[in-house]
Amino acid sequence: MNFLSHYYFERFASVPEQVLGGLLPDLLKNVDKNYSFQLQKLEQELSFHPKSKAITEGWHRHVEVDKLFHGSDFFYEHTHRIRKQIEHVVEDLPVRSSFLAHISLELLLDHLLIEQHVLNVGRLYEHLEAVDRKVLTVYLQQLGGVDIDRFFDFYDRFLQSRYIFDYREMDNLPHALYSICKRVWDFEVGSRHFEELSKQLEEYKRNYLENYREIYTFIQDKIA
Repeated sequence: MNFLSHYYFERFASVPEQVLGGLLPDLLKNVDKNYSFQLQKLEQELSFHPKSKAITEGWHRHVEVDKLFHGSDFFYEHTHRIRKQIEHVVEDLPVRSSFLAHISLELLLDHLLIEQHVLNVGRLYEHLEAVDRKVLTVYLQQLGGVDIDRFFDFYDRFLQSRYIFDYREMDNLPHALYSICKRVWDFEVGSRHFEELSKQLEEYKRNYLENYREIYTFIQDKIA
């Protein structure tokens, strides 16, 4: 799941660090895709403060949510169906359609959460801005191997850009999706690629995602 969908499961949190923890694994991957941490081996080192414990709580839920999401019938059915619908859009690109379908589903879910006013995106950013940076710095040090300056440079740009708000408009999703794909493949896209992908995603949302909230209910019931 993407950032906003992970926030769904922390939306009632009163501690900003718990909200951060729900997003932190993906934030770190955005800084360096090679980052990999075994939290279970670091529990003692990461339990130095109530706020650090809140980060770990959010992190554990992030892992559980992703496991449930990627193992669900909802995920398999929709990624397969989206792939069939969009594969012609990228047939002249090196992009793997199954990969694009996967991230398209995740961004469509974020889009729907905003469009239908399920979540307050501004509140998410308020939490992330209120995080205790001293605690977070020590937390990252305890993880080991994290370039902390590089992380906070990314984190500040993430907060400043507030690009999650852009997901409200369907026409913005292809730009985000192709940007993610460019981290894996080297290619250029034309206006046709943007317009056609936007059209196909809008059609898919209209035809197949009316009951999208069932995946959130399914996951919430499992982790409750």
